[in-house]
Amino acid sequence: MNDLEEYHQNLMADIRREADASGIYPVEAFFERMSERLTEAGELEVADRAYYQSGDGGQKLRIDGYAGDPRDSEGVLGLIICDFVDSDGVQTFGRPDVPRILNPLIRFMNMAKSEAFRDSLNEANPGFQISDLIITTWAKVTKVKLILMSNRQYVGRGDAEPLQDPGGMPTTWSVWDLARFERFDRSGPSREDRVIDFETDFGAPIPALRASQSGSALESYLLIVPGEQLAAIYDKWGAKLLEANVRSFLQARAKTNKGIQKTIKDEPELFFPYNNGLSATADSVSCVRTDDGLAVASITNLQIVNGAQTTGSIHAGLKSAKDQLSQVFVQMKLTVVPPDRSEDIVPKISEYANTQNKVNAADFFSNHPFHIRMEQFSRHIIFTAREGERHDTKWFYERSRGQFINARARLTAAQQKKFDLEFPKSQLFSKTDLAKFEFSATGQPHIVSRGAQKNFADFAKAIGEAWSKSDSGYDELWYKRLISKAIIFRWLETEVPKQPWYEGGYRANIVTYAMAKVLSDANREKQVLDLDAIWRRQSVPDALQRALLLAAAEAHDVITHPPTGVRNMSEWAKNQACWNGLKGRALKYDDGFEGCLTLVDTAKAAKRDEKAKKTMTEGINTQSEVVTLGALFWSEALAWGRERRLVTPKDMQILEICASMPRRIPSDLQARHAMDALGRLRDQGFDEA
Repeated sequence: MNDLEEYHQNLMADIRREADASGIYPVEAFFERMSERLTEAGELEVADRAYYQSGDGGQKLRIDGYAGDPRDSEGVLGLIICDFVDSDGVQTFGRPDVPRILNPLIRFMNMAKSEAFRDSLNEANPGFQISDLIITTWAKVTKVKLILMSNRQYVGRGDAEPLQDPGGMPTTWSVWDLARFERFDRSGPSREDRVIDFETDFGAPIPALRASQSGSALESYLLIVPGEQLAAIYDKWGAKLLEANVRSFLQARAKTNKGIQKTIKDEPELFFPYNNGLSATADSVSCVRTDDGLAVASITNLQIVNGAQTTGSIHAGLKSAKDQLSQVFVQMKLTVVPPDRSEDIVPKISEYANTQNKVNAADFFSNHPFHIRMEQFSRHIIFTAREGERHDTKWFYERSRGQFINARARLTAAQQKKFDLEFPKSQLFSKTDLAKFEFSATGQPHIVSRGAQKNFADFAKAIGEAWSKSDSGYDELWYKRLISKAIIFRWLETEVPKQPWYEGGYRANIVTYAMAKVLSDANREKQVLDLDAIWRRQSVPDALQRALLLAAAEAHDVITHPPTGVRNMSEWAKNQACWNGLKGRALKYDDGFEGCLTLVDTAKAAKRDEKAKKTMTEGINTQSEVVTLGALFWSEALAWGRERRLVTPKDMQILEICASMPRRIPSDLQARHAMDALGRLRDQGFDEA
């Protein structure tokens, strides 16, 4: 079995398990599982489920999802159709099959522009919702993007197959097939081979200066990029040119800047001296020698790390100042970063290029200390087996795409079985999952409803600010309580579709709203939801289940009955007013709900106990490290520091105790001071002498 076959087997097992557990169709489980990849890759800003189908053959209309309000994404109307085959083996499709799959989506779009078509549908029908959105926003639409999601392998190339006329609107289409999803899940958003061929596709190679010596650890170049070329490149690839974490920081797109646009329009010849330029990375570059010297002919996987506003503003010039773009030039600092070093290098480039921002894109990288700490907790914190199960388990936090699948792939068959028992697939969660759990619990379901990437952007800003003030609150107990929130969220995902009032659609919105409502009602002045009881049991108590389903029914009512004049329910769920509507409703929970609460003082005591435990553990570890280094080492450190007058009287007193072990053993506090002093000595060259 090759990698793709194994991936397909695991994917289908997950989809069937989800469909059976939740009572939804497999194609819906496929859409919800895989659509997040589209936003993470920058293909779309959001991906909301909205299924409609009618007719047959040449009259068939179909849509499976859409990319939100085009007015929020620079006029791009994104529409999604699924090609899902419930099979045990890998199936394929080629270029001749594409029109058969995509034409029903194009026909739907053309019909949806008609008020007669819209008014023929029930207002609760997703087809009505999308039709109304298209009618309302069509004047602002500048481009249509069609996405074909498939669990089959696409064996065609290019986009030469003729499609049905999309009504004169510029239209692009993209295939996300099984192989593309598999590559993405193993390697993440930036490892798709995207080659920018300046020589063939964008006029000419770009003159460059090499900014690194032969044999340097990293290749670097300084380029002067014509505005017309940069605009054309961004017009083709869009936000996918922005480094994935920067894209999340900017909430998916390169926003324009009025000052930059004014310079392009009024003083294009001054753009170069006024603008700071771009910082970018690439997997590789191809250079050529011209009569004028060195030039870059092509770049593989260009990622803009700093300068997104500059890029977005130059792209906007295609409409507002096309004649002036020929006079615009922008400098680009380009660094070739090998894929295996990108996690370390790229965040630093982002951080140092954005030092003026209080919260910058560096907070969004997977190697931010918060994510590393959560990963460490997830690998060693064991949770007791659920009632009726035999094995204790862990939750696997995937701080960067591909960690889970790659960790498992390196193991033997026997080791994989052990891994699957230790880290059940149902207990895998990602950065965007973590953000959904936390923001649902803290009363921000309208933000969660805006999509995984936009929600993560707000979450990362909040974590970045909080972490910079103090990281002490993000301890093991915080992680355990996060898992309690994950258990609640995942339970709701499974149970909502089974309810008699559930009519299909809006599951994601109902889940986050119901969870937010119950926790909002539970967390009072003197009592809070007992999250510690949930992670200990690894399940949701019966009384809390009843409360969550009561809130879910109420959330469904609020979301599907928007105020007069609001017709799109998915868009309504993204508004603060929708959350205020549910939050303000009084729900009558049964008597058992009180048993799910605990005193605020009890919850705080648990937090204090965790802090004391952490302090004690750190003290023991530090003491152990001091003892392990040995008395001779500390004697040498003391002599070295004293000779250079680098130690204070207190340092000398404590280092003398360390040097006299085992006759005298330093206390916890003394051990910490000794290690601090050692750190200062090492900064001055000790250990290197």
